[in-house]
Amino acid sequence: METRVAVIGIIVENKKSVDELNAILSEFGDYIIGRMGIPYEKKNVNCITVVVDAKQDTINTLCGKIGKLDGVSSKAAYSNV
Repeated sequence: METRVAVIGIIVENKKSVDELNAILSEFGDYIIGRMGIPYEKKNVNCITVVVDAKQDTINTLCGKIGKLDGVSSKAAYSNV
């Protein structure tokens, strides 16, 4: 099975979940191409973008684990290559 490039958008509303989120991202670190985080203090949220190159099942697993965290949501956009 081939890998795909995907962008995962993450919104963190509960800052108590940040340590768990970082642990999950570290677990999948071999697949991460890059990561950018932007705190948005006006709305008290953090916006994170993670770019990965992995099998679709791996990306789905990563998004699923992130989505189970309290106050954290994620969505993936996949490339066609």
